[in-house]
Amino acid sequence: MILFFGTRPGKTEIKRLPSVRCPYCNKVGTLTVSIASNYFHLFWIKLFKISTSKIAECSHCKRVYYNNEFTLEMENAMGMD
Repeated sequence: MILFFGTRPGKTEIKRLPSVRCPYCNKVGTLTVSIASNYFHLFWIKLFKISTSKIAECSHCKRVYYNNEFTLEMENAMGMD
């Protein structure tokens, strides 16, 4: 019997944070968060999520924030959706 299993990325979810201020340039409404998840699959069927990574980017100053750099304001805005 042959089993096809492994990991593969899911669809990337993009969320805008309209009421959050960029900590670097202090502009409001310029942050966009990309959320990407990796899944374990068996016969190309997703079984469970292995990991999730979040990256925020400011469209004004182009500063990138990784998950460990998120402010409390960013975390709260993502949790509201």
